[in-house]
Amino acid sequence: MEGLFSRFFYFSRDSLMCENIPVSDIVKKTGTPVYIYSKSAILEKINQYKEAFKDYPTLICYAAKANSNISVLKIFQENGLGLDIVSGGELYRGLKAGFNPQKIVYAGVGKTDEELKQAIEAGILSFNVESLMELDVLDSIAESLGKKANVSIRINPDVNPKTHPYISTGLKKSKFGIDMEDALKAYRTASKKKNLNIVGIHCHIGSQIMDVSPYREAVEKTVELVFKLKKEGINLSHIDIGGGLGIKYRPEDSPPSPQDLAEMVIPIVKETGLKLIIEPGRSLIGEAGILVSQVLFLKDKGEKHFIIIDAGMNDLLRPAVYNAYHHILPVEKKGETVTADIVGPICETGDFFAVDREIDNVSRGDYLAVMSAGAYGFSMSSNYNSRPRAAEILVEKDSFHTVRKRETYEDLIKLEEEVM
Repeated sequence: MEGLFSRFFYFSRDSLMCENIPVSDIVKKTGTPVYIYSKSAILEKINQYKEAFKDYPTLICYAAKANSNISVLKIFQENGLGLDIVSGGELYRGLKAGFNPQKIVYAGVGKTDEELKQAIEAGILSFNVESLMELDVLDSIAESLGKKANVSIRINPDVNPKTHPYISTGLKKSKFGIDMEDALKAYRTASKKKNLNIVGIHCHIGSQIMDVSPYREAVEKTVELVFKLKKEGINLSHIDIGGGLGIKYRPEDSPPSPQDLAEMVIPIVKETGLKLIIEPGRSLIGEAGILVSQVLFLKDKGEKHFIIIDAGMNDLLRPAVYNAYHHILPVEKKGETVTADIVGPICETGDFFAVDREIDNVSRGDYLAVMSAGAYGFSMSSNYNSRPRAAEILVEKDSFHTVRKRETYEDLIKLEEEVM
């Protein structure tokens, strides 16, 4: 294995492989753009988390927003994980994939009445409530259904996770959670609601965290509140510290491991005796996926060289939104390199995958692989410019399967109705 990016995406001679299959063999049959996921890579990450937290009662809830393909969800369900959801659609997908509702936690600042109702009726483990008004609404809906809803309060610990500001969720200025100074009031309010069961406490400070030290401050603040609640007779069953571990986007990146996280937080949580819930998403699926695209045109404007590919920002939005870096590799090595902007066909200047990137000097018809695209790739994709969304492929050792068909032009308009 030369030119190693990961154990599951690597070069054999000059050909990029996914597990035991040349990526070129896959794309010749599926077309492009296409997302390709390695099942073995997903399983390895699952096992890393299980091993890291095996000595403390922990429920690992996969964050569905990272990648909610049903076949992907089933891998996590079949391996004993729970599910972290943020919408009614993710609840629907999770139940379809076979998740036990008692392993589902539901966060999000804007749950609709219908979404709250569906989750109450499903009997989920916990709503991670994000405002005092949500407590009132949830209590009212539960009463109308003749049921009780399990709740945790999502607190905002005002901790800087040292990541991109758009994915920092634990700062005082963010829309998420209830500020620490208001948390006691929220729990007192919840304890008086007849149709709510207080079961836990929740915090989540952000995503793509490359240094676990911010977790210490967040968890210590959360545990301090747990003991304050206990003194008031409010006893909890679990403490949910969210997810957020970063992944490798650049070859030189060295993200923290699940073991690093466990060693940081378990000694603190252990003081409470409460069950631990964690919500990894990106770190379970991100490095397990790539987006493969074909080169359409080469364009030389003197000071700028452009490689125009058939994937666009509608397929992978992260570079346009976050100016995010994704490593890009040729599916077949060329040897010589060129410095170019790698861009898509969308009518936006922000439709780029890389700027001034040194890349193999590819030709029209060659393929490029955008690495670490398993999380927030397809799940954030759209039909902008009336472009059908990409196919999704799952590879397992020597075989691969289509887990989502490529959309057609007919799919683009099938829900629309002409008004005469």
